[in-house]
Amino acid sequence: MVREVTENDLNGLLHLYEQLHNSEVTINLDELLKLWNQIIQDNHHHIIVVEKDGKIVSSCVCIIVPNLTHNQRPYAFIENVITDEAHRKKGFATKCLDYAKEIATKQKCYKIMLLTGSKKDVTLQFYRNAGYNSEDKTAFIQWI
Repeated sequence: MVREVTENDLNGLLHLYEQLHNSEVTINLDELLKLWNQIIQDNHHHIIVVEKDGKIVSSCVCIIVPNLTHNQRPYAFIENVITDEAHRKKGFATKCLDYAKEIATKQKCYKIMLLTGSKKDVTLQFYRNAGYNSEDKTAFIQWI
């Protein structure tokens, strides 16, 4: 089942995120819960998950960004695309991305942007197959 997170999904999501950067998620419980509540209440912040047998197995974040250009149409930004290692290549991440596209479409976004840190051909081809391209724009990142 593909859906947006609920307040009770934090632990399952954090467990999945450990695979995102191959490291344990550092937790300051008070700050984490404050941030979690902020995210849950933000109408522009969507965390999409696929649940299988009661476990979150895939996720992505879709942020809707209000915009003054393009006839004041917002754009969407996708981050933190991850599928549990035991459940990859089963279409779960595609379901997350499709759900994010539905959200962006309903919000009348004019584009969806996605960044990946992966240089693997299989990952890049996955995003191309999902409808994203790397030809239209050039992305730059400045780490702080």
